[in-house]
Amino acid sequence: MLALVPAKDEAERVGATVRALRQLPEVAEVLVVSDGSTDATADRALEAGAHCLDLPRTLGKGGALNAGLAALMGRVAERLSPEPAALLLADADLAETAARLDRLLGPVLTGEADLAIADLPAQQGAGGFGVAMGLARRGMARATGRTMAEPLSGQRAVRWEALPALIPFAPGFGVEVAMTIDALRAGLRVVEVEVDLHHNATGKDLSGLLHRARQARAITRELSRRRAWRPTPNGHPTPPDEAPGAEAPGAEASGAKGPAGRAPEREGSPRDGEAAGEFPQPPRDPRPSQEGDAAGEFPQPPRDARPPGDGEAGGGIPQPPRDPGPPGGGE
Repeated sequence: MLALVPAKDEAERVGATVRALRQLPEVAEVLVVSDGSTDATADRALEAGAHCLDLPRTLGKGGALNAGLAALMGRVAERLSPEPAALLLADADLAETAARLDRLLGPVLTGEADLAIADLPAQQGAGGFGVAMGLARRGMARATGRTMAEPLSGQRAVRWEALPALIPFAPGFGVEVAMTIDALRAGLRVVEVEVDLHHNATGKDLSGLLHRARQARAITRELSRRRAWRPTPNGHPTPPDEAPGAEAPGAEASGAKGPAGRAPEREGSPRDGEAAGEFPQPPRDPRPSQEGDAAGEFPQPPRDARPPGDGEAGGGIPQPPRDPGPPGGGE
């Protein structure tokens, strides 16, 4: 299994998160994507033993995940990294509690689920009003007929072969809502697992309020793109039990699923910088990369988390070119 950790200015906690993930026997490698961080996030990740993709400007959470996944797929294609059974997504601020994510891996590695989502306990110091959470939960229920306990959890394990139905990930803070809707509409088996994880909670100060406003905007955008609010002929929103992709009674218990390789139907124009047709797919039969492969499109990295191991030809995560202009304002 490969672990992917998006991080934005998380120098204080990312090192502990990486060390905890590397303690999990199922995790072969950890890649941290420093999303235009202005602190020592990349340095702390490398010191803890992770690979690091240091983005020159902020792409937002979904963009950072797309960049990291493209890098991992390139390494798998070049046989620098083992082809994994699953991909683990973890937030950078979990610190030592990331070691408890083994509970999340079980259902995916045993073949019981295609996507496992961590259901976290109430977080100490959380100061939200539940607007973004409620919006996500109601919209997802209308879109899929499924009510999620933790619709915004970023801690997820995904079966590697199920990724084509989910990528490219939605941009910004809409990534979790979009991923779950896409998975359910594609007929993937989605489960929630209670895991005692703790992260930095967003407070009620100005920074916290702005964060939640950006989050709610991104959630609304992805729900609209996926027609969660599409009216019926009588002018009312589609009820959950009639929503596109809603499961028939007993379908979840029986494990019924549709074709995992077909991307769900979406509404809206292509996302900036995330054209679906250009995203690499998980290789089923990885071969050494040829000229023009995704990994070859990046310049060689200036540094790596560790010296190349056996069989690695100067391994490491290819770094994107530095942008001399001012950082962008991603979500």
